[in-house]
Amino acid sequence: MKVLLGTKEKMTQIFSDEGKVFPVTEISAGPVVVTQIKTSDNDGYDGIQVGYGEKKAKNINKAQLSQFKDMGNFRYLKEFKLPISDEIKVGESVDVASFEEGDKIRISSFSKGKGFQGVVKRHGFKGGPRTHGQKHSEREPGSIGSTGPQRVFKGTRMGGRMGNDRVTLKDVEIIKIDKENNKIFVKGSIPGRRGTLIEIQG
Repeated sequence: MKVLLGTKEKMTQIFSDEGKVFPVTEISAGPVVVTQIKTSDNDGYDGIQVGYGEKKAKNINKAQLSQFKDMGNFRYLKEFKLPISDEIKVGESVDVASFEEGDKIRISSFSKGKGFQGVVKRHGFKGGPRTHGQKHSEREPGSIGSTGPQRVFKGTRMGGRMGNDRVTLKDVEIIKIDKENNKIFVKGSIPGRRGTLIEIQG
């Protein structure tokens, strides 16, 4: 079972034995605890629920306290849909040791929120000319289409909220694993700011 939760730490670089340099993102990953097992008979699908991080007991409702019992008080709970085997048990702990250097993994997280942005930043518009009578229209969207329908069509590229979207990266390579400190170093950048929750699936 290759599933983990973690938090994004920072970007750095790692040199290989051949002298090659790899830009990597450091992730504090796991350990996670299996808190619930989903089955097709009971829930309509196969999967597991895992808990990660610590949370004060006073901030957890009674239903979760009863479910977790002696497993701990988890800050995050996430489900992964995957085939279930008899080896997986509730209360089992999973850490970075279940992965190996060179593995290709799938990473999901939320990108940085950028608030309300205009069309130049949000959609890559070039804006208006800087001369020829322009004064305050350098970053305006310009015409948005025909006036015949007397309305704005759905999907028209305009200013609006940008970022804070769920992004999934596939085939991300693990460059290094630090088992002592529960850290995974993956090749390249991943979405989100420092402290963003990262879902890792083998």
